[in-house]
Amino acid sequence: MKSSHSRNAGSGFFPALHLAAPVLAVLLGACTSPSHAEPGKDNREPEVPAAIEVPGGTNKVHFHAYAAGVQLYVWNGSGWVFQAPEAVLFADASTHGNIGIHYAGPTWESESGSKVVGAAIANAPSPNPDSIPLLLIRAVSTQGPGIFARTTFIQRVNTVGGRAPVTAGTTTGQIARVPYTAEYFFYRATK
Repeated sequence: MKSSHSRNAGSGFFPALHLAAPVLAVLLGACTSPSHAEPGKDNREPEVPAAIEVPGGTNKVHFHAYAAGVQLYVWNGSGWVFQAPEAVLFADASTHGNIGIHYAGPTWESESGSKVVGAAIANAPSPNPDSIPLLLIRAVSTQGPGIFARTTFIQRVNTVGGRAPVTAGTTTGQIARVPYTAEYFFYRATK
């Protein structure tokens, strides 16, 4: 059974997303995933800084998704505080093939209802200016059969946008919805 997040993804889960469509199209155009075919490496693994490499060598990429959405920040009176992501996951960079959603937790949920919840364990600066950092995320739980079952690690790469506003908020509790795109690589243990 799909959660209420999944059921509402197309009808109001991301109310400002349709307003940011032109911006997201430009941002998605900047997302490209370099691949390599080094001996002993999965050729679907992205090239990443050492800080966010998946440890151990016993995990392989099993799924790759493109995300387009927003990073939510709340003004606390003295600064912007990150709250959660809200993004739609796609099969390709042209936003074809909606495969799920990404939201607070951080959680990734497929259209079929499988989920993975993670915890960031390392980061590296994005090569794209004014973009959220690249991340290595350890899966803390998975649920349901499907594409996110048995996920062990997630990498967030090729980030564009999503940084907190540089200007101060006007009222405490004000919400900023900052457009971003990224690619997520999902790993499973091979043994």
